[in-house]
Amino acid sequence: MWIDPSIPVARALVTHGHADHARGGHGSVWATPETLAIMALRYGTDMGTPVAYGDGMDERGVRISFHPAGHVLGSAQILLEHAGERVVVTGDYKRRADPTCAPFEPVPCDIFITEATFGLPVFTHPPIEEEMAKLLDGRGANPDGCVLVGAYALGKAQRVIAELRRAGYDEPIFLHGAMQRMCELYAGHGIDLGELIVATGLPKAAMRGGIVVAPPSALNDRWTRRLPDPVTAMASGWMRVRQRARQKNVELPLVISDHADWTELTSTLSELRPTETWITHGRTDALQRWCELHQMKARALDLVGREDEDEG
Repeated sequence: MWIDPSIPVARALVTHGHADHARGGHGSVWATPETLAIMALRYGTDMGTPVAYGDGMDERGVRISFHPAGHVLGSAQILLEHAGERVVVTGDYKRRADPTCAPFEPVPCDIFITEATFGLPVFTHPPIEEEMAKLLDGRGANPDGCVLVGAYALGKAQRVIAELRRAGYDEPIFLHGAMQRMCELYAGHGIDLGELIVATGLPKAAMRGGIVVAPPSALNDRWTRRLPDPVTAMASGWMRVRQRARQKNVELPLVISDHADWTELTSTLSELRPTETWITHGRTDALQRWCELHQMKARALDLVGREDEDEG
């Protein structure tokens, strides 16, 4: 696919609102309406063209359309079509069901550009129902304290809250102040998160027996001193690695990720069977080797600015 580089482009195609995929400062942005709203909240951007899932437009001979990626609210794969060739840029994606975003849509293509954040066979995420049961059991075992859950502020936090509601937990959930506006944005887009209360200023007694959600960066902050005897939990695919949980002083690791695990990555490639796969964002070597063993052409891409899902 060829676009003349001598023609200036001040327009960005954005897959989703995480900081390693979205930035301010563009002349114009094409993204889903939800992603544009997220970018306005996080980066102060106000210029953009909303593109609904399935809709498309033509730009300099290239047909561009957006399709659900299943990563976070508004996340999209971008399909580029030109002269009979189809290229899909996935951004980040997952295949698991998620009550806070549209499910991943397999899009047939010639070139498939995939992430590989959890591109090793050891990374097989458990059913989220098991992780919610662990979280609720931890709460039940600490009735005079609370469970403090570290979760990325965009996507992970809202998914944990929504999954708690799906598991039948209807008590108020307490939030670090940094979570409030994003949770309000999700609620404004029809995602039911139930009753949420900002923890700032509350007496410890009000949070006893409760669940508190905060950015991972706040887990070892002075802010936690206001909480009643917190058990520290972390929701991340990296909690599969016990050493990482110990390094972060996590007492209750919850293996919950908004990225495809090894099984999802390989099953997606088997389903699509693209002519060529380009791999980025993670353990590219293992997934490239898997492709070679399955007679699929693949190569690794090196990108900068990758953001760890644990960071908040």
